[in-house]
Amino acid sequence: MQGAQDPTRQKWFSLGELSRVLGATLRGDAEIRVRGLRPLEVAGPDEISFLTHAKYVSLLSRCKAGALIVSSSFQDLEYPLLISDNPYLTMARAAQLFAPVPEATPGVHPTAWVAPEAQVDPTASLGPLCQVGTGSRVGAGTILHGGVVVGNEVEIGNGCLLYPNVAVLDRCKIGHNVIIHAGTVIGSDGFGFAQDEQGRHVKIPQSGIVQIDDDVEIGSNCSIDRATFGRTWIQRGAKIDNLVMIAHNVVVGEDSILVAQVGISGSTRIGKHVVLAGQVGVAGHLEIGDGARVGAKSGVPHSIKPGEDMLGIPAVPSKQFFQTFANLQRLSQFKEQLRQLQNRVRQLEETMPGE
Repeated sequence: MQGAQDPTRQKWFSLGELSRVLGATLRGDAEIRVRGLRPLEVAGPDEISFLTHAKYVSLLSRCKAGALIVSSSFQDLEYPLLISDNPYLTMARAAQLFAPVPEATPGVHPTAWVAPEAQVDPTASLGPLCQVGTGSRVGAGTILHGGVVVGNEVEIGNGCLLYPNVAVLDRCKIGHNVIIHAGTVIGSDGFGFAQDEQGRHVKIPQSGIVQIDDDVEIGSNCSIDRATFGRTWIQRGAKIDNLVMIAHNVVVGEDSILVAQVGISGSTRIGKHVVLAGQVGVAGHLEIGDGARVGAKSGVPHSIKPGEDMLGIPAVPSKQFFQTFANLQRLSQFKEQLRQLQNRVRQLEETMPGE
């Protein structure tokens, strides 16, 4: 059954402890204790905050934080400081230290249903109205919130967290320490049809699976389609935002980021450390090379080389996009110059002898 989290449980750290754990240089009293991390304008004396960019310096005038995480460029501020080469990363790691750990009492809620042939680790937690199908396995410490549906012959590893109404359909594989937010569907049918002689659509059975490797996080209301054959594969450490659509047989490489409303067509391969910004659309059967970045709302009709930055519809190298955009901004100027040239040519023609 699900256990209620105790709001009175509070994590406190001294600045000395934070300095050691985060690998930051401390300037100030190591005995100062803080219980959380909040933005500059709302942090209190028992909390730590962070300053990652000079444009936020004006907020310091009303900042009451007990200490700040900063880069060396702000080391002269009159606050206790944790100085880091990468303050944004240090802030993220500090936030993890203070974040409440999801808690659930091991066991199966009375309203949940587990097939007799399924295996649920005794330390796992299944909430109200969960369903685990025949031959499926749920690993140690995994939490399934209310309404989660696990199909037949599904594998879910250790330490996973599935929020309400997630569906993991037949034969899909989930690794360890995977987080899937509410309403996401893993293993829906790929969109595969052939047309017959009368132009009617004949469904191609989608017999493959979805494989999600360790340390992946998937946002709410995403759809990741099973492969037509083989697997749709989300590799280790990938992070997927809300409302993302991933079609059949797509591969998403390690540590790549797909931001909200990205759509990827079938059989496309996304490399490692790729960033697809919000609402990017990618055509099918393409390759996006390692480290490539595609700007928001871009449409990608062709493969992208490793490390390229692309932008626009259709997506072009970002330098070319901005050059084109700058020229568009000058169209009215070009139009006036063209009109003046036309007038000068007409005047010259009128003064020329003969025809």
